Amino acid sequence: MDTIALFGGSFDPPHIGHEAIVKALMNFKEIEKVIIMPTYLNPFKSKFYAPASLRVEWLKEIFKEYKNVEISEYEVLQKRAVSSIESVKHLLESYRKIYLVIGADNLSSLHKWNRYDELKELVTFIVVPRDNIEIPKQFLRLDVDEKVSSTNLRECIDISKLPKKCVKEIYNFYKENSCKTE
Repeated sequence: MDTIALFGGSFDPPHIGHEAIVKALMNFKEIEKVIIMPTYLNPFKSKFYAPASLRVEWLKEIFKEYKNVEISEYEVLQKRAVSSIESVKHLLESYRKIYLVIGADNLSSLHKWNRYDELKELVTFIVVPRDNIEIPKQFLRLDVDEKVSSTNLRECIDISKLPKKCVKEIYNFYKENSCKTE
């Protein structure tokens, strides 16, 4: 396989929107494999809620029956915040072409990403719409119907927005760690 989609993020918590994104990526004929890469710590955040090892465990369970989907522990194993350019360069040792999946909410700060000018030469961005943010024409667009965010789920955990696999574990973790419940 030469062509992958890199879907990184905190996945804190993983939710049905993440599943919808992976399913939509599998319909891109150019993409041979989806690599889901959870962060140890997002470079733009100062903390995480669920430990990285637990988020990896959940993602492996959620996506274990998906064909050509891999959970990469590369960033987690670094035990620090890892920039996208570092992860992309790591993957380019094994793959020829990388599509990098981001949410539209990242577009306004993309220029602040570490070595963005180099990164944009190495990947093709796929942008998932969020919050009615306009996506410029130079980016590929990936439409998904789920309107859910990890931030909102941490504030008010909603069991209906969690993946069927691991639903109880995820719900209980966030409920016990000071999130409100519906």
